Amino acid sequence: MPDDKSIRGPADALRINVNEKHEVHYWTATLGVSEAELRSAVAAVGVMAKDVRAHLGKPER
Repeated sequence: MPDDKSIRGPADALRINVNEKHEVHYWTATLGVSEAELRSAVAAVGVMAKDVRAHLGKPER
């Protein structure tokens, strides 16, 4: 079954997939950062949302 692109949140809330436009949009809005900042954080610490949040100084939800 293909991914449903109409779903606005991430498929996996624990990981950030910067290769999916809807996920980039979701995470930049959620974290209040630019796409460049998000991509830089993912490149620095990996795809785990908790690690990206910590790197950006954003609190866990």
